[in-house]
Amino acid sequence: MKNQFMKRAIELSIESVNNGGGPFGCVIVKKNEIISEGSNKVTSTNDPTAHGEIVAIREACKKINNFNLNGCELYSNCEPCPMCLSAIYWSRIDKIYYANTREDAEKIDFDDSFIYSEFQKKIDERKITMTQMMREEALKAFELWNKKIDKIKY
Repeated sequence: MKNQFMKRAIELSIESVNNGGGPFGCVIVKKNEIISEGSNKVTSTNDPTAHGEIVAIREACKKINNFNLNGCELYSNCEPCPMCLSAIYWSRIDKIYYANTREDAEKIDFDDSFIYSEFQKKIDERKITMTQMMREEALKAFELWNKKIDKIKY
């Protein structure tokens, strides 16, 4: 079964290239059934977050009507980038299967090594300037959340 799911992710990546998108495809599986599919839609939607994994996560959450994808597995034709990996962790997907490596992606100009290295730097050493401001005012929302009795934790 696992090969079948990966084959579909690879098919989606090839279809994406043939339709003008990036070479990335993904499926999310629950109980041995594909519940969502995604392919790279960055250029077709002008959305830099529309990676195959993100598209599939969004579709899966809509389908099951929940932000928690516990019990699901993700199949991607490539090792997830830092953004997608973060989304996978946030969605609580149980397992990732991937085909191509980040080094394979780097060879075709999809290089995330810069982002990985930025994460290791102190805030004031990163390429994009980050400036903290109005912390005291912003803490009000955190205080309200912390006191909220009926909050939905995620």
